[in-house]
Amino acid sequence: MASPAQAGAAAVASAPELDFAVEDGYALRHTMAPTLGLAVRVASGDGRPVRSLALNVQLRIAATRRAYAPAEQERLVEVFGAPEAWGRNLGSLLWATSTVNVPPFAGETVFELAVPCTYDFEVASAKYLHALEGGEVPLELLLSGTVFYAGSGGGLQVASLPWDREAQHRLPVSVWRETMAQHFGDSAWLRLRRDSFDRLYAYRTRHAMLSWEDVLADVLDRAEREEA
Repeated sequence: MASPAQAGAAAVASAPELDFAVEDGYALRHTMAPTLGLAVRVASGDGRPVRSLALNVQLRIAATRRAYAPAEQERLVEVFGAPEAWGRNLGSLLWATSTVNVPPFAGETVFELAVPCTYDFEVASAKYLHALEGGEVPLELLLSGTVFYAGSGGGLQVASLPWDREAQHRLPVSVWRETMAQHFGDSAWLRLRRDSFDRLYAYRTRHAMLSWEDVLADVLDRAEREEA
């Protein structure tokens, strides 16, 4: 006769085997901040019902899985260093972490993963995405969590999902640009220290400039004339 510990181990071992795949990526509408969505399919290998899933998701940019044009390489120096050192420095970047609760399903279902986007250029993922001229962003999802399912007697069983589940997706850069354009149009944002902002504000006031674009254009024009 099996001991309670052996019976518990058997229950965990009989948990549904789950596979994940990303089917699509798209800009989410009517959000408070720029957010894109990933449609993620989860399938139970033997088709058994799943009561629910509590997932931890880590979304990473697999930067080594695409080629880069010279202009992109130049803009990515701040992220990965000089291109000649990319053999050592080019690696994956963490974009976002999230928790998702997936409701009951039998066989397979599709859930939506919401991915926040930012124009904070202190964040490596924002620098990377802004640097790309086109093509695709190579993504990888790492997933773990808890699966709730019915045991052989119909009772609720719980099993851990280790960090060995993953899915890949190639997101068009145009989807990220569409996501940002919904909130910022043809604009980008810079975060400045208060003292730097105060100096720019004083410069704008002294020269009676109407917009921040006028301020930056004037400062850059002056710098270019000095370099010439």
